[in-house]
Amino acid sequence: MQATFTIGNKSFILDQEKAEAAFAAKKVINGRETMFFNILPLKYQWAYELYRSMKANHWEPEDIPMQKDCEQWRSDEVSDIERWIIKMGIGYFSGAEGIVGDNILHVVRELVTAPELKLVLGRHAHEENIHADSLVYMISSLGINPHECESILEGIETVQKKTDFVSRNSRAMRRDIDLTQTSAKQDFAKNIFLFGQCMEGTQFYGLFGMVLSLYRQNKFPGIGQMFRYTLRDESNHIELLRNLLMDLVEENPDIWTQPFRDDLTQLMVEAVNLEKEFIRDCLPVNALGLSAEEFILYIDYIADRRLEGVGLNPLNPGVKNPFPWLAEMMDIKKEQNFFEGRVTEYQKASALDSVHDDEL
Repeated sequence: MQATFTIGNKSFILDQEKAEAAFAAKKVINGRETMFFNILPLKYQWAYELYRSMKANHWEPEDIPMQKDCEQWRSDEVSDIERWIIKMGIGYFSGAEGIVGDNILHVVRELVTAPELKLVLGRHAHEENIHADSLVYMISSLGINPHECESILEGIETVQKKTDFVSRNSRAMRRDIDLTQTSAKQDFAKNIFLFGQCMEGTQFYGLFGMVLSLYRQNKFPGIGQMFRYTLRDESNHIELLRNLLMDLVEENPDIWTQPFRDDLTQLMVEAVNLEKEFIRDCLPVNALGLSAEEFILYIDYIADRRLEGVGLNPLNPGVKNPFPWLAEMMDIKKEQNFFEGRVTEYQKASALDSVHDDEL
């Protein structure tokens, strides 16, 4: 079908069949290559909706007051182990957020072809920049020597192991890849699973839990608030990469072999083991009314939810969440609606709106 538009002495013919063919050529990979952001008509509706949700949740670190945090940091109100948890959080995430954003931009976004997928992945990378900026804000506000954080990132073995675990995979993807080959498509799917379900989805949660346990005890409220906002963002990132993996597999069923599924499960096993070692370094003594062993059990719980979310069998069937109170902030089932309401709605023209208890 063709539509003809006559303007003055000129006629323009718009070919609907070509437009429909372009829409049909939209794919996660190996789709129509275009420099245009021809997002409409949408094929991946979830991606555009998630982009809009992420954009509406925009926040800036400087809008969160740090005065109370600074007072506590310099007082006897907090213990050395509590300061250590904050330093480990800042040290680890200062490297991890950059690794994630770099992989999103230079691996995942480079390889997908549908414009709406590139759009939401660009937002993902932008949010990683905000998270990195929030860590700069924390360091400068507390007066922490930035070299201490660099030493944590580069000098603590369990931190190095976690970052090497993902960065070596990302580096290996920086090459010409023939995505018509099953093995290459599996490499890409593995990268998406590694960053979405293993790293952001599981390995981030040990420190999230520890920092929010401090926040629950009215310690470091500014840092706790930023981690709450970061957690909400991460929930969207996890869902983004989960959906992307599921659509990639649906369009390329040759990826989803039993050996490949086993490979993903083993990847999660390695991620969990690395996180458990890291947790013991973050919490070498019992504190906060919690123990490292409880956090280790929590990671088992989180990992199984991630595996089940992509159709894989859990590692510890029936494992329970050991932190009912933490579930209110972090439980997988609640992530999409995490602290909805004005408490998490950032408006560009003003500071955060006031909190209304009935909206939490």
